[in-house]
Amino acid sequence: MTSTDGSDARTGGTTSRRSEAAAGPDGVRRFTLAERLVHRTTSWLMLLCVGTAAFLYVPQLAELVGRRYLVVTVHEWSGILIPVPFLAGLVSRALRRDLERINRFAPYDREWLRAVRRRWNWAGARPAGKFNAGQKIYASWIAGATILMIFTGLLMWFTGLFPLVSRTSATFIHDWLALAIGIVLFGHIGMAFKDPGARHGMRTGSVDRAWARREHSEWEDEMAAEEGAAGAAGGAARPAPVTDLPEGRG
Repeated sequence: MTSTDGSDARTGGTTSRRSEAAAGPDGVRRFTLAERLVHRTTSWLMLLCVGTAAFLYVPQLAELVGRRYLVVTVHEWSGILIPVPFLAGLVSRALRRDLERINRFAPYDREWLRAVRRRWNWAGARPAGKFNAGQKIYASWIAGATILMIFTGLLMWFTGLFPLVSRTSATFIHDWLALAIGIVLFGHIGMAFKDPGARHGMRTGSVDRAWARREHSEWEDEMAAEEGAAGAAGGAARPAPVTDLPEGRG
């Protein structure tokens, strides 16, 4: 069972939360190696796909390409391979738990959105779990858009299997959605460049506790509670000191 803040009540989830918190007194473990590899590989495939699309559709860039067939091939296969890192990463319990977090909106997520909409307290603390409401919306949107892009791309790739009207509709959707993805993707990159703490977390797996408190206060509270519970459990597990020796011995 998963609560509204994405915390897992099952035993497996407790192990993952403790591994997140085990990053020292001044840091918090945010992402595992598997999660970072999935993100990095998917990012490069996405950028390769968007970049080759630009050289295929922007006339000024198309003039610079001498081997258009090679660019088309790279574009097709980079697009097809985008879901592969994610699917392989599903073996990671941490990644599956983070998907649960992304797929659930908590009351503080609505508060985060209200703060953004009103431009209130934009530079200060806003309540957020491990992922804020904006990151959840972005992840959900980009996942759905990627699935649709792959589907329409396949319709365009295998031209002999579908009628002309299907290919024409697929081309229209594919082209305009590609433009939307490019805008959203570079907006995401721009936001990342404005947040060194987030980049550090994705690069190393750990973030500064002060950054976690400022940007993801609900998640930092969760990690602090887990650390306290782990410490209390460890103390209770220690044997009580022997204060009285058996009579007749000394």
